Amino acid sequence: MSKICEITGKKAMVGNNVSHSNKKTKRKFNVNLFRKKFYWVEEDCWISLNISAAGLRTVNKIGLDAALKNAAAKGYLKA
Repeated sequence: MSKICEITGKKAMVGNNVSHSNKKTKRKFNVNLFRKKFYWVEEDCWISLNISAAGLRTVNKIGLDAALKNAAAKGYLKA
């Protein structure tokens, strides 16, 4: 399972490791991702999504159906 939000498309980023030595290493910034079940009223079923905290706020703001349509249009949601 890859760590990608199915609503917003957010995924892990890579940045510099800040240390007080001369090592040039990279670190990984993971997404605040979790598995959440939603009841989809329009289809009368339960769906399970890998969703980030930002994706959850998006679902709360515009609704599950609109968020799923936007995610499918942008290619974030796999069928």
